Amino acid sequence: MKVLLANPRGFCAGVNMAIETVERALEIVGTPLYVYHEIVHNRYVVEHFVEKGVVFVDDINEVPENATVVFSAHGVSPAVRNAALQRRCTMIDATCPLVTKVHTEAIRYARQGYKILLIGHAGHDEVVGTVGEAPGAITIVESAEDVDRLPFTGDDALAYLTQTTLSMDDANAIIAAIKRRYPHVKSPPSEDICYATTNRQHAVRILAEQADLVLVVGSRNSSNSLRLTEIADNCGTPGYLIDDVSEIEPDWLEGVNTVLLTAGASAPEYLVQGIVEHLRARYNATLDEQFTTKEDMHFELPRSLRVLSEPAV
Repeated sequence: MKVLLANPRGFCAGVNMAIETVERALEIVGTPLYVYHEIVHNRYVVEHFVEKGVVFVDDINEVPENATVVFSAHGVSPAVRNAALQRRCTMIDATCPLVTKVHTEAIRYARQGYKILLIGHAGHDEVVGTVGEAPGAITIVESAEDVDRLPFTGDDALAYLTQTTLSMDDANAIIAAIKRRYPHVKSPPSEDICYATTNRQHAVRILAEQADLVLVVGSRNSSNSLRLTEIADNCGTPGYLIDDVSEIEPDWLEGVNTVLLTAGASAPEYLVQGIVEHLRARYNATLDEQFTTKEDMHFELPRSLRVLSEPAV
């Protein structure tokens, strides 16, 4: 068996920043440390922090007054920030800067009087936060079929934005449907789908045709990981999303000569290496690293965290 190991894979700059933020906050503040929503959508990352004394909450009112709360990489709405402020919480914002960019665009378009079509998955943490920036102006669009049901006319000022972790294929199909119905729609000044999502999808799109099977390491609530399996399937190669090596079914590998192995942007590298070791031991697999795009993006830690770590004067 040959294992094609996709590069880039795994942690992106936003995830690295968010995880390091929680690690540093633990050092500075200690426990209990509260995090609003899962810091990133990966079961192993969350369990790691729970073992260290982090408390994850889905309701800001679960955070005690005067406590320290970290906002997850997916961003939060102004209502959540205001609620934390009313509880006199110390807030550390680990929102990915690329998500913040979408929030900023939503605020600007709403102030300019646009109705905003937000392409994304209703209920996803990132979409909930973005909608909260301008709830009266945003309509969520989940599919090309949704476009046909939109109530807007050619006289309405429209703009579209996208969730950062969508499939490029799906997003482009929806954008095309929007532009067909509303040719005057305003596009964002730059691509909203993040570089890491795009690069990992590009790698699968290129390499899947060389493989008999695609294994994607990631949790089921990870949007970008799910998209990777969908792209593999669309390329005609079966794709499976797994949290770790224990979820691999031997039946999947019967008659398989080449496996493409990748990981979503929130999946730790040690989980990938555990699968490599398993395939080497069980199937005498050889490893072939495949590089499709170079990544060198880095995000600074939140200013609110840096301020906490500065010595008092």
